[in-house]
Amino acid sequence: MKEKIIKLYREFNHFGNQLNMDFEILAPGKVLYKMKVGKEHLATPIAAHGGALAGLMDATLGVAGLSKMAEHGKIVSTVEFKINYLAPAKIHDELEALGHVISAGKRILYIEGEIYKFDGEEKIVIAKANGTFNAYPAEKAKMHFIDG
Repeated sequence: MKEKIIKLYREFNHFGNQLNMDFEILAPGKVLYKMKVGKEHLATPIAAHGGALAGLMDATLGVAGLSKMAEHGKIVSTVEFKINYLAPAKIHDELEALGHVISAGKRILYIEGEIYKFDGEEKIVIAKANGTFNAYPAEKAKMHFIDG
């Protein structure tokens, strides 16, 4: 069931696809997202809009939670999250975002994440965040065609 839920998430995540975001699940509860800053992400001629970065972070935290809960036939939704912007993301930057589940109960997850880029060998942290997510049965999201 886990693979089906992740496959369906990829298929129906039109927002992430539109922003050219992609992810890799490193382990249950740990995900790496990537996004190259393009003109569709910009708020100024050179810098990404904070909303694009918030979208990347929400996706990162959410898929970290999804990768943890999908094995139980559950998906997740954001209850709340807080983001701190620490450095600008500029046009053509290749961003990486790492999210990991810190605590997972039956319904509530606490997840942390970080967006960063590399300038040569130096890692530059763009943003940090944490959030609370709700886990619920996949059927409630109209994923009733998942049969296990």
